[in-house]
Amino acid sequence: MARSDIDHTSVRVDSWAWAVRLFKTRSAAAAACRSGHVRVNGTTAKPAQPVKVGDDVRIRAAGTERIVVVTRPIAKRVGAAVAVECFTDNTPPPPPRELFASVPRRDRGAGRPTKRERREMDRLRGR
Repeated sequence: MARSDIDHTSVRVDSWAWAVRLFKTRSAAAAACRSGHVRVNGTTAKPAQPVKVGDDVRIRAAGTERIVVVTRPIAKRVGAAVAVECFTDNTPPPPPRELFASVPRRDRGAGRPTKRERREMDRLRGR
């Protein structure tokens, strides 16, 4: 296959997601595709599915969903400054921290709650 025959308008979704630094390794990107965590234009993507300019890519990882639009298909990993130019991030902002601050947390290293603390927690919860 001659170099001029290669189609530069599309690239594999796992390779692109790795190249623009959405995944740490290409194998992690391929594994996410195989397990159904990557969707291209609303359909579940296999690792070899091609993406082109304008495609909507949704990646579910670490409990959040990233929504990105392809602006430039690249196959080789590039620096972070260049990678940001290859996609548009449409991910909604995370919920405010105040929602998480209302949940009481035990101090790290405090160990298991004592019987007295457990009873106080049960009383607060209405049990």
